[in-house]
Amino acid sequence: MSTKQEIFTLMGGRVRIHRGHYNPTSDAVWLAAFAPNNARTVLDVGIGTGGVSLCYLANNPTAEITGIDTSVDMLHECEQNAILNDASIETIEQDINTWRTNRTFDLVLTNPPYFNGTPAKHNAHHNADLRTWISRCIARVRPMGTFCIITDATTIALVISEMSQKLGDITIFPLFGAKNTAERVLISGKLGTKGISILHHGLPMNYEPILRNGLTIADTLSTLSQK
Repeated sequence: MSTKQEIFTLMGGRVRIHRGHYNPTSDAVWLAAFAPNNARTVLDVGIGTGGVSLCYLANNPTAEITGIDTSVDMLHECEQNAILNDASIETIEQDINTWRTNRTFDLVLTNPPYFNGTPAKHNAHHNADLRTWISRCIARVRPMGTFCIITDATTIALVISEMSQKLGDITIFPLFGAKNTAERVLISGKLGTKGISILHHGLPMNYEPILRNGLTIADTLSTLSQK
């Protein structure tokens, strides 16, 4: 994949993205693959240029996607990426921490600002109050709906602590890079349940059936269990 290309692809070409302010990484593919299929209404918090939502739509084309972000530039690029993929995404210029709405969704997704330090030029993934961010995301989940997040492994104590106050059936799925410790962690929970938590064995971050072939994690686990 040449950096000179104006368009690059995710999920083995099933999703096309214009190069711009923020180019989605494998985190977007993993989060979309982790989220439950067949949600009717979906909120992507911090949607950026649309990577997570477009990957989710690739497997769930009838989902109604709403994306919220504070960046007008990235929302514009998200809209252009939606057109490129013949998709429809409602975009809202708002801060999740101050957004006043009664709307709730079957599924709320977020790839949040989990890093602290000097912001990148696109201001993504830096210097947010992660606890408040998660709380505000959960407030937008419909009863019996699902909240899904991908985060840096160093933040999982905070994330699980905040999620466990209101969500049950918490599922934890680590992603491993070159080291023996997880680099990213996918975590989900359901609003209005009190089911037990599940910790999965996890997968390597470069696992091609998901990144290249576009399989969901549920499909992948089902395939692995049959071997």
